[in-house]
Formats: sequence, structure tokens, C-alpha cells
Amino acid sequence: MKDENTLQLVTAFFRLKDIQIRSRSKDLSQEDSVREDDFTLLIVTAGSGRLVLEETEYVIRRGQCYHIVPGTTAVIHSESDGLTCYRLTYDYWKMDGRNTDPLPVRSFPSYLRQGELSCLPFSQCINYLESLWKPRESCCELEAFDVHVRFQSLMLFLCSQNRNASQTIDMRLAVERSIEHLKEDYRNAWTVEQLAERADVARWHYTRIFKELTTQYPLDYLNGIRIERAKELLLATEDRLLDIALFVGYNNEYYFNRRFKQTVGISPGQYRRQRHQEKMRVFAPFLEDFLVALGITPVVQCAHYRWGKQDYLGLHDVPVIDIEQEDIDELARHQPDFIMMDRGFKRWMSDDGLGRIAPTYEFPHAGEDWRMTLRKSADLLGRKDRVQDVISQYEYKAIEARRLLKRSVHARSVACLRISALGISLYSGPNHGYTGPILYGDLGLTPHPLVQQLSRDARNAILSRKCLKLLDADHLFITFDKRHSSWEGEERCLLDAPEWQSLPAVRSGCVYEVDFLTWMNYGVISHGKKIEDVLRVLA
Repeated sequence: MKDENTLQLVTAFFRLKDIQIRSRSKDLSQEDSVREDDFTLLIVTAGSGRLVLEETEYVIRRGQCYHIVPGTTAVIHSESDGLTCYRLTYDYWKMDGRNTDPLPVRSFPSYLRQGELSCLPFSQCINYLESLWKPRESCCELEAFDVHVRFQSLMLFLCSQNRNASQTIDMRLAVERSIEHLKEDYRNAWTVEQLAERADVARWHYTRIFKELTTQYPLDYLNGIRIERAKELLLATEDRLLDIALFVGYNNEYYFNRRFKQTVGISPGQYRRQRHQEKMRVFAPFLEDFLVALGITPVVQCAHYRWGKQDYLGLHDVPVIDIEQEDIDELARHQPDFIMMDRGFKRWMSDDGLGRIAPTYEFPHAGEDWRMTLRKSADLLGRKDRVQDVISQYEYKAIEARRLLKRSVHARSVACLRISALGISLYSGPNHGYTGPILYGDLGLTPHPLVQQLSRDARNAILSRKCLKLLDADHLFITFDKRHSSWEGEERCLLDAPEWQSLPAVRSGCVYEVDFLTWMNYGVISHGKKIEDVLRVLA
């Protein structure tokens, strides 16, 4: 009698029908829609884009593999950096145990699901693909058999990884449950080993998955839960710091104080005292935008003798301190209760010197994440009740503006330039800089290809004369640096250069000058003003 299990193992196989290399232009965004009649693999080797399978959209880039089952409509969009991928079509064959003739089937093992598949290490995947691609024109029967065997190896490589991926899904669910439990049982003296054992996941996997889900390591996340609960108790009760520390899970007041200051930026006592102040005197150099958004008037506003001050905030009656020309003693005379600063401010005043005047908090994260800055400011200053309204108002404005611009601008390209006597800087794409996240992210405008090619992960890039000639964007937003200096005329002279005068946007009158400190700023009010400026000229 035949062993049915053995029979099933040896009578399922894959037959490669076709292998192609598909490449799209680096200069033009393209879209391709096709209904697949075979099992299809798309393995991306260069560029980026989007893949839409029925109702699901994937962001695709180099090193990723996608599986498409028969009868599915696939829509591929390539981005401005082009897209290159291998496209393999194949049949899946197996015997049913009753008939010796194999038949192609459309059902498939569940672990080779439709959508993104794991294909790591990608270098091994590439080796399989190259070995299939090179002999594709051969008529030799032995080489054709060799291709068949190599394709089975590729499919075994993918099946093995993605069968294990289903185990990873189970582990992720266990870690997710563990996180929910931690939110309730945060007072316990947990170790990572105990948390992993409770989830029944190996410690290494537990820590890795936990960080993927929360962006934090387990004990850092636990500390964050405890600190948030401690802040609530500091405001709602007059309990001693030691009692609060013990209640939220710390075994002594000293350790509680140290962790609280590391997380919040000020001590628990300072946090409690400043929250009870009706009118706190705050100095937030070049962060005044966030104060005003939260309904707080700074005790003094920051200025720079070359750039001026943030006039768009309307702080006409607030004293001004020039950070380039006045020293820290001048600030002390204004007697601030609290100081907020970002890392860049250290070039003018050290945090040690500021700390002798008042409790000082330095924002540790990049300015692009203005929502985090706003939430942290509100937390520090007792205005958490206002945050969601501020964010919601901005997002409503951005959504409405995007809708209007979609009708009027379509796919016409946009770039933002900062001009100084030192040269012309091109600002970055949707992930970096003062302008990219607003123009290309929130408003959905199309960045000129040079925007991402030159700036990449930097916030801006200096344009050479050669590159300037290539900036054939339909619309240009420009702002002038050092506008209050004697160099202003020299800056303007750059616009007389033939390379500038020949640009399509210049010839068509689609260059728009905008206020320097309004656009070179990360604040929510600043971003709202940018949206208004864009609508004024493009909608």
C-alpha cells in the first residue's frame, strides 16, 4: 500500500512559464494595470513605487517580493526614481493520489499568501533569479531541466521563509497581548525575562517584536507608563513624592526622581509646581509658535539681527531679545519660570547657563515631528486639553487645501528654494526640512525630480549652476536669507543670472516670494501660513 503522505510530498511542484525584467523610466511616473491569469512573482531590484492588488495598496522598493494569485488585477505605479523588477509567472501542479497525471491547480499553500512575501537574505534571492535569467533562451534539454530545478529551489526558499512567517504572526499576537497586560499591571517589578516567559516567546524574539510594535524596549516602555501615571497623581493629589513613587512601581524616591527628569525634562516637584501657576513665564527661543498655538504668551521673544523675529505670530507687545548680540544676563532680567529649547539653540546659549536661570527642557527629536513637539510642550506647560483641537484644526485646513489643489494644480511640479549670498538651497522632499512635509506630504503637491535626487535624506542641498539649469519645475517658492543684512542686494543679483532667467517657472511668472521666518520654521502656525500662501497663488 502506498504511503499517501510520501506521495503528496513528491507530486507537488512548480512550473516556470516565463521570466522577464521590467524597467520603467527614471524621468516619468508611470502606471501599469494588468489582470493576472497565472501565479505571478514580482521581485523589485531597483527604484520604488506602489502596487495595488484589488483593494490593498503596498509601497514597493528594492529588496521586496510580491505574490499575485490568478484572477487578480494588479496596478503598478512607478515613482520618480523609476522601477525595475523581475516578473515570473508559473503554474502550481500536483497529483491528487488517485490519478497519476499531474494537474495544474489554482489553490495554494496558505503561507504563500497574496501580497508581500519575505525574501531574505535578498542576495540569495538575486542569485536564484540570475541563474534563471541567464539560460532562458537555451534549447538544450539538460539546461531546461536545470532551470526547472533552480526554480523549485527558489520556491522552496520562499515557501520555507513564509511558513516561518506564520509562526512570527503568532508571536506578534502574544507580544501584543503582553503589552496590553503591561498597561494594567505596570506596578509589578517586571524583568524582560518574566515578560517573555509570560508571553511564551523567546527573550530575543520578544524584545525584537516588542520594539517593532512600540519603537521602545520593554523596560523603557514600562517606565513610560509609570511616568504618565505619576504625572496624573502629581496634579490630582498632594501625596508625597515617595508615596507616588511606590504606588507606580519604583522602590525609592531617588530613582523615581531620576527617571522622571530623564523622561519629562524637569523634576517631579517642578512639574507639580509649574502646573499650578496661572501665568507661567516661558522663554522658548524660536519655539514661540508652539506657545502661541497653545494660548501662551512668551515672557520674551527671540530674534536674530539678520533674520528678524517671527512677525507672523503677532507678538507686537512682547519684549525682544537678540540672541546674536545680547548675553544671558539680559535674558535673566526677564525672570523666566521655565525655558524650552531645541538642540540648535546651543550655538548661542548653553543649556548649563540657561539652567541657572530657570528649569530647562531640550527637545531630543527632529523638528519635522511638530505634533510631538506640540504635545510635549502642552504636557510641560499644562495645556494638554488644547492639543487635539490645534492638531484637528490644522489637519482640516490641510485636507481642504489638498482637495482644492488637486483640482487646480494636478501633477505640475513644485520646488522650494532658500536664497542667500552663499548660494541657492533646494529644500527636501516629504520627509525632511521646513517645507517638504507640508508641500509634498500634507498638500500632496508633486516635487520636482531634483528635490529627491539632490537632497535625499538631507534637509536641503546647494544647487550648482549646472543643476539650476535642470530645475524645470512648473512652480517655485523662494525666500531670501539674511533679509535684514547689507547682503540683500547681492542675494537679489543671483536672480539676474542667465541660468535663473531661463527657468520655465521664471519665464511663465510662476515664482512666488514668501516670508523667510514663516517658511523656515517647524511650528503649526507656520505650517498653516504656508498652506495659506500656497492656496493664494495656486488654488
